[in-house]
Amino acid sequence: MTEASAATIWRWLAEDAIKPWQQRSWLFVRDRGFAVKAGRVLDLYARRFEGRRLRPDELVISADEKSQLQALARRHDSLPPGTGRAMRNEFDYRRGGTLAYLAAWDVHHARIFGRTEPKTGIEPFGRLVEQVMTCEPYASASTVFWIVDNGSSHAGQASVDRLEGAYRNLRLIHLPVHASWLNQIEIYFSILQRKALTPNDFVDLDALAARISAFEDHYRQIAQPFNWTFTRTDLDRVLAKITGREPSLKLAA
Repeated sequence: MTEASAATIWRWLAEDAIKPWQQRSWLFVRDRGFAVKAGRVLDLYARRFEGRRLRPDELVISADEKSQLQALARRHDSLPPGTGRAMRNEFDYRRGGTLAYLAAWDVHHARIFGRTEPKTGIEPFGRLVEQVMTCEPYASASTVFWIVDNGSSHAGQASVDRLEGAYRNLRLIHLPVHASWLNQIEIYFSILQRKALTPNDFVDLDALAARISAFEDHYRQIAQPFNWTFTRTDLDRVLAKITGREPSLKLAA
């Protein structure tokens, strides 16, 4: 027992060096080739590959899927925001199913390609690749680098053999495990989520797909290359902290 006030106890806890009630989620670096794989992607963003500058007819695509997008039909119309009042959204909803959105982003030319599918998988991703690789300038480019994560739709050597075998000028580049934060398409997905999919209020999957398509068309008119500033130098500094000067620091997911 103590006669100390609640404020005093809170001050003691705040000043204590160990705060067991606080926690932060991290992922350990599990990919032994992390530096090599991440560095290769960062080089491509800087228009370099294997120590040389990319030629104008060598293009870089960042691609991924946004899965399990739900159509949640609110049981009452949302009320618009007003002076001193935020938008009000009905809590209760009816589930209208889910769909997947697959997208590919031309890193240096700010071109977006996308499609909705009932679900993700090898065949839906193959259709996205075909959508890009059968149009110009990708069909006749000398090389089109596709940066992807390790999702099941495009994982491992099997995906390399499948996609590079289908397109003579395609080169599949895998990110390290747990490094989707290095994939530029994730920036576009975050913009889509904020600008077009929030709040989630769609009567059915057709309405959800139409909203995604409309936003994609709009974004295509205003798109600019992302101002990517994380370089090999930054990567080396972070990895040095992890492996040396600050061994307790882990690379965030």
